[in-house]
Amino acid sequence: MPREVTIALVQMAPSLANAEANLRKMGDYVERICGEEKTDLIVFPELSYTGNELGVRATDLAERVPGHATNYLAKRANDFQTHIVFGMVVKEKVESILYNGLVCLGPEGDIAGDYRKVHLLGEERQVYRNGFRFVTVEAEWGRFGLMVGADLAFPEAARSLTLDGAELIVVAANWDNEYADSWRAHLISRACENSVFVAAANRIGDEPTLHFSGDSMIVGPKAEVYTVLEEPIEGYVVATIDLDLVRDVREKRQLIQYREPMAYRSVVKKY
Repeated sequence: MPREVTIALVQMAPSLANAEANLRKMGDYVERICGEEKTDLIVFPELSYTGNELGVRATDLAERVPGHATNYLAKRANDFQTHIVFGMVVKEKVESILYNGLVCLGPEGDIAGDYRKVHLLGEERQVYRNGFRFVTVEAEWGRFGLMVGADLAFPEAARSLTLDGAELIVVAANWDNEYADSWRAHLISRACENSVFVAAANRIGDEPTLHFSGDSMIVGPKAEVYTVLEEPIEGYVVATIDLDLVRDVREKRQLIQYREPMAYRSVVKKY
């Protein structure tokens, strides 16, 4: 029996600093998607709860996990027996320590995974503290990894998740239009070099200095594109994948099995 998984990618334009409106929008998307067909996983973009260019407002909009946002969407996850991945500003017990976070809610309404973005670029580094470990989520149909935005540009991130057992990598992004071509190149590269599926939701819309490119897509382990929302419009795409294809491709290509870690010492040097 194939391990078929139905995935929805939501391409939305969060309202900057209007968390409640964004939360309601995400809840509506979950109801609409799951009302049309049984869906195993719904992916929203990076910082979909708050918008991106928050500056000092990030402190006021940050929430703990669990908290208001996770509780609201956890009920939707439980109602429709689906996984929901979404981005938010996460704070710890120390109020001033903030992370660009990603939360995965399970079909029982539980916190199935909780990730803090490792690779921070530009002004992000002034607002957030970077995470230091990659996270995988165990679902009844398989294991998947979590990445945020610029993590995609670092091949070590996807490879780490692959070596931790991920057969699917979920990417939630705020990818700027200036680098739109690299977005697709990175997604396809991460999928085929690791023989995994990659499901990536990128936001659209404009903020004061950034313009987001969308192009949300699901890519398979042989670099095949299963579905894509090419137009920079709000909406979603859905595709059903077979995770058993990961094993088949790895058995044929042997890319993971024939790695030579002893030759990679320079990869883990801190320059």
